[in-house]
Amino acid sequence: METPILSIAGLQAGFRIAGRNIAAVQEIDLAVGSGETVALVGESGSGKSVTSLSIIGLLPKKIGHIAEGSIKLRRRDGVVTDLVGLNAEEMRRIRGNDIGMVFQEPMTSLNPVYTIGEQIAEPIRIHRGKSRKEAAEDAVKLLTQVGIPDPGRRAKQFPHELSGGMRQRATIAMALSCDPQLLIADEPTTALDVTIQAQILELLADLQAKRGMGIIFITHNLGVVAEIADRVVVMYAGRIVESGPVAEVFAHPRHPYTAGLMRSVPRLGEATALKASGQPLPTIAGNVPSLVRLPQGCAFAPRCPMAMDACRAEVPPLFSATPTQSSRCLRWQEM
Repeated sequence: METPILSIAGLQAGFRIAGRNIAAVQEIDLAVGSGETVALVGESGSGKSVTSLSIIGLLPKKIGHIAEGSIKLRRRDGVVTDLVGLNAEEMRRIRGNDIGMVFQEPMTSLNPVYTIGEQIAEPIRIHRGKSRKEAAEDAVKLLTQVGIPDPGRRAKQFPHELSGGMRQRATIAMALSCDPQLLIADEPTTALDVTIQAQILELLADLQAKRGMGIIFITHNLGVVAEIADRVVVMYAGRIVESGPVAEVFAHPRHPYTAGLMRSVPRLGEATALKASGQPLPTIAGNVPSLVRLPQGCAFAPRCPMAMDACRAEVPPLFSATPTQSSRCLRWQEM
C-alpha cells in the first residue's frame, strides 16, 4: 500500500497566552494520499486553520507551539520526514517546495510592492536554483496553466491591478510553482462570487489530476465539499468529531454537529416556505465555545439536542461507525 503524502498522528497544537497553554487542536489524526482531496469543515474557531498552519510551520512565533504528535510528509524524493521539531531553515526548504499553500484572501497574501511575475518566480529561484530569466519564463507558463489571459502582460502587473479571481489564480500559480506533493487551500473561494468560485474549483481539480498531488481543502461550504472532496473531516472546538468518505458522511451523518451543519445549508425555495409558515430558518443554537473555557466532556454538548449526562462527564472517543466512517458521539448509532 502506498505511503500517504501526509500522515498526522496525535497532533496537539496551541498557543501560550498570559502564561497559560491553550490547546487549539487536540488528538488530530489525518492522512492524505496521492491525488486525494480531504476537506476540513467546521465553524470559525473549530481548529481548521491552526491544523494547516501546524503542517506548514507557520504558527505565530513565540506564542504558537506543537505540544505533541507527529506530522510526516512523504517528499518528492520518497523520503518521509517528520515536520515536528524541524528548525526554521529546514522548514523553509520544505515550505513552497514540497508543500504549497493558497490563502483565503490573496490581497493579504500577495506583496503589493512586487509584480505578480516576481512573486511567482521567487520560489522557483530559491528552490530550483533557476536564473531570474528562467524563473520569469516559468512564471508566465504557470499563469497560462491557471487560465489567466495575456499572461505575459499580467506577470508585469501588481496585485491591485488584477481582479479578485485573477489574484486567486495567481496565488494558486505561486503555490504550484515548484510542483508540490501537497497543496493546502485555506478557504480559497470564500471572497469570490459563485461563477469565479466554480472556475477555481474546476482549476484545482484539473491541476490535481495532472500532477497527482494531495489537497487539504479548508472550507465551511458543504456544497464545495460535495463537489471537490473525496473525504471530509468535520472539526469542532479543536477536535475531529466525524470523518469519512463525502458521500457516506453526507448520506448518513453520525454526529449531531454534522447533521446540524447539513440542516443549516439553505435550500432553494425553503426560505420562502418557512417565512410563509412563520418558522425560522434551521440553525445550530449557541456558539462555538472559547478555547479558554471549554465545557467538560463533549464540547458540543451545550448545543446538542441529543446530549445526556454521560456526554458531559468526559470527552467521547472516536467510534468506528463503519469501516470507513468515524464519529465522536456516544449516540452515533441513533443518528
